Amino acid sequence: MADRVVAKIASRAAREALGGERGLLPYAVVAVRAGAARVRVAVELGYPSDLGAQCAAVRRHVATRIGELTGMEVPDVAVTVERLHSPRLERGTVR
Repeated sequence: MADRVVAKIASRAAREALGGERGLLPYAVVAVRAGAARVRVAVELGYPSDLGAQCAAVRRHVATRIGELTGMEVPDVAVTVERLHSPRLERGTVR
């Protein structure tokens, strides 16, 4: 299976894990070798929130969905937080 197909699955799974939260869509880069996919996913998260828990949820869900849909092993899912967004910052109410 092509890397870009698995990357699309990973991006969608990351969005699902975050509850379809608005903001920048997650994007993923995948390297498939010997039936295993190594995944890097970049996300935008709401703040304040439990960032560690959100990243762990993305990691688990991406690995599970790729495994279910492709049958590949996913030994590594790296999650990068590209940006934090806060409704208070957007409204200018943070002091």
